[in-house]
Amino acid sequence: MSEFAVFDSHVHIQPWDMIKPDVLKMMQGKRPDVAEIRKLMYDPALLLKLMDAEKIERICAINYQSPDIMGFTDEANRYIADYAKQCGGRVVPYGSIHPRFAREPEKQMDDFVAWGIRGVKMHPSHQLEFPNAYRRGNANQEVMYRRAEQAGLVLMVHTGTSIFPGARNAYADPIHCDDIGVDFPKLRVILAHGGRPLWMETAMFVVRRFPNFYMDLSSIPPQSLPEYFPDLERLADKVLWGSDWPAPGVPGMRSNVEKFLALPYSDETKRKILHDNATKLYR
Repeated sequence: MSEFAVFDSHVHIQPWDMIKPDVLKMMQGKRPDVAEIRKLMYDPALLLKLMDAEKIERICAINYQSPDIMGFTDEANRYIADYAKQCGGRVVPYGSIHPRFAREPEKQMDDFVAWGIRGVKMHPSHQLEFPNAYRRGNANQEVMYRRAEQAGLVLMVHTGTSIFPGARNAYADPIHCDDIGVDFPKLRVILAHGGRPLWMETAMFVVRRFPNFYMDLSSIPPQSLPEYFPDLERLADKVLWGSDWPAPGVPGMRSNVEKFLALPYSDETKRKILHDNATKLYR
């Protein structure tokens, strides 16, 4: 048994009944546990049981709106808020405002605070909008960032590629997040996936530049980390662990933890990345 507690900052607990059939087919693949996962998405007790079995202390449950690409509507926000309330503080809920489709962004952000949502997700390649589109007049996005900054919510931005049908990866270069750091200096921002597999150096530059920026390692094979991020240990205070479960190729929340622990990083680095950084970030 590992001595390191694990806070998985990137898990997709989502309403599977909303997912478009072709997307769901790709997501499920040939994994043998599809029926169990579907039940878990609507039964918090089953999630907690799985977390205990896989020795996961806490998770962030990532949701976002993408009705045209993935199928998720704004109803996913209330879904995850209600789900997390049944998990005894072990699930940190994420919601989102769609940058192109939202009609009442101010009200949605007020609801997020009232419902206990702790973070907001921007998924450029699934929402088909650049993360700095507010500079070109996207009022919905500006409202989400500004109100998140005021309320102390965390912004997570997907960086790196996506293989789902309809995803457009040109939107997901992390350099577009550089503007966010300039214009919203108090907003805490996570670059999800560290820009993999194309923009890792860019992601590290942006994370280094701004004091409130972090990146997570979700969906990156641990054996690739030394190649992708040669200076990972120097940046250890700003790196979060994440599994991206149950995304394709991720059999479980625990599956990559042991592989990460086997890497030649210091115990201090491993402890910060696996647990301590996320605990501090979400207070």
